[in-house]
Amino acid sequence: MASIACTPPVPAPQSAPGPGERARGALLGLAVGDALGAPAENMKPSEIRARWGRITGYVAERPAGTDDTEYAIFSGLLLARYGSGLTPARVGAAWHEWIADRDEGPFRGAGFSERGTLENLRRGLAAPISAQHRHAWSDGLAMRAAPHGVFAAGRPAEAARLAAIDGSVSHDGEGIYGGQAVAAGVAAAMAGAPPVSVVAAALAVVPDDSWTARSLRRALTAAHRGERAVRSAVVIGGYPWTDLAPEAVALAFGAYAAADGDFADAVLTAVNMGRDADTTAAVAGALAGATHGTAAIPADWAAAIGPARGTCLPAIAGHHVLEVADLLIRAAGAARGEPEALHRAHDAEDGAPAKARS
Repeated sequence: MASIACTPPVPAPQSAPGPGERARGALLGLAVGDALGAPAENMKPSEIRARWGRITGYVAERPAGTDDTEYAIFSGLLLARYGSGLTPARVGAAWHEWIADRDEGPFRGAGFSERGTLENLRRGLAAPISAQHRHAWSDGLAMRAAPHGVFAAGRPAEAARLAAIDGSVSHDGEGIYGGQAVAAGVAAAMAGAPPVSVVAAALAVVPDDSWTARSLRRALTAAHRGERAVRSAVVIGGYPWTDLAPEAVALAFGAYAAADGDFADAVLTAVNMGRDADTTAAVAGALAGATHGTAAIPADWAAAIGPARGTCLPAIAGHHVLEVADLLIRAAGAARGEPEALHRAHDAEDGAPAKARS
């Protein structure tokens, strides 16, 4: 079983968070947003209000991350092993090793894009053919893309490149663009960019005429008018699926921009907009957590996040998002040739994946 990371220390007041604090903030923020948003998934704002009023904290008795957190851990462990040497073949092999060739948990692979991918992999198909299913446009890559931004801090284009490689096994088109936008935004936030520049970094890595880019621009334009305006600008009324990447990613960035990067406001805005609330809140949490570090995450929200339960991916059980954040920082340092990181690089290359195989 993976080591259980402790609650991170709070940096000194008025100090800008360092790379480690931002990395931990990004992935802990993702898990917190996921757990906060899970009960509101696929709900309308009116349904949320009727049941809970406005959600201002956890409404589940035992809050925990869903498939969003478990797949983010999966991508983080994979990236910590290979870094910029990630290839579609290596991603596909990891899907087989850690997911497709194992017994699945109760979620049975999670969303439609993951299920379609697993079916194709089990039929012997490989990337990019494995991504040719009916839900390649989903937000399943976007929900696991934050680790790429953590690893490639300050390098949005590299983060987007790695996210596209990761996504080549499971997604295509707008599904890839959504993941690239998230990875690039987190990479910019990791370098201390303000929210407006974080959104600009996301827009810079996706085609200007894509559905993802158009939705992001609409969300940003509406952000100063608040939650309802963002939702109205982005959501396609009457469309039955809530996990389409252009919508979910734009809602997440819109919530982040409307809150001017404030962690609690960004995450709760995403949660209370409903739709694919666990994913939109997870992405908003990753962006705001990378912007401000762990100190911005309310202590009671952070304390509720334990090691992954493996409900979706049994191989990921026991791994904690904070552990993965630390592995990614070490892997990034090793890639830059930093002596201490090189000395400890085996933790990322051998330790975490070996635990997943055990």
